[in-house]
Amino acid sequence: TNNSKVTHDLELKINKLRPIFGSSAATSISKQDIVRWLTDRTESRGWAASTRNRWQAAFSLIFRVGIDNERIDRNPAAQIRRTTENNGRVRFLSDKEETNLRRVILKRCPAQLPTLDIALNTGMRASEQHSLKWSQADLERKILTLPKTKNGTVRHIPLNSVATAAFAELWAKNGRGEDVFPSNRKDGAALVSARGWFKPALKDAGIKGFTWHCLRHTFASRLVMAGVDIRTVGELLGHKTLAMTMRYAHLAPAHNAAAVDKLVPRLRVDLDTKADTRF
Repeated sequence: TNNSKVTHDLELKINKLRPIFGSSAATSISKQDIVRWLTDRTESRGWAASTRNRWQAAFSLIFRVGIDNERIDRNPAAQIRRTTENNGRVRFLSDKEETNLRRVILKRCPAQLPTLDIALNTGMRASEQHSLKWSQADLERKILTLPKTKNGTVRHIPLNSVATAAFAELWAKNGRGEDVFPSNRKDGAALVSARGWFKPALKDAGIKGFTWHCLRHTFASRLVMAGVDIRTVGELLGHKTLAMTMRYAHLAPAHNAAAVDKLVPRLRVDLDTKADTRF
């Protein structure tokens, strides 16, 4: 049901928040603490405004429950202004931008090119890609399995030749470990984001108004422009509803043109019939 989905989503969020805020007293968590966390995640993971707002709402709900149970008397999350949402905006890499970006990465951090290729050819969310384990990648069958997606369901992503080659290159370097994208941290934790190399590369390439999440938009946009139907694109992205994928529909001009052209034969018949009647 709808309520069970909401409950499941909230449980997932609480489990992710517990390691960061679990050891702090609820009364000690300030508005600034929450804003700082939301801003850091938005920048590092390329969150859309809607995603940030959902996390903010989760914070607010947690504190409201505490107030209802008379454990606390204030809700710091309620004082945070919601971010204006513009989910219709689709920012994707042009061919020229990708060429410039690849040139910069090749010069600055060539070891990250496979990471870029995987993002562009799988459409994974930042959190899905950066937390990926080798046990989830079947390079022989050319498929990824994401057991814990944002929607709480298992998702399978087929790998094309570019993505497969990128994984093979990473396997040669990192195959002995558990994480596909290991961090350089001493505790061996998995990579959280690509902010350390991606943002500087974008700047050097002269690419503005672009975040890591836009690579996911690029994946979807290119599929639609190549003629892949919207429903299939939505399945590959792991969208809950078709409405979420419809933001890319306008990028299929050939498909739309073909649909309109189907009217032409009928219009001609009608005109011919009227002409025959008149004369």
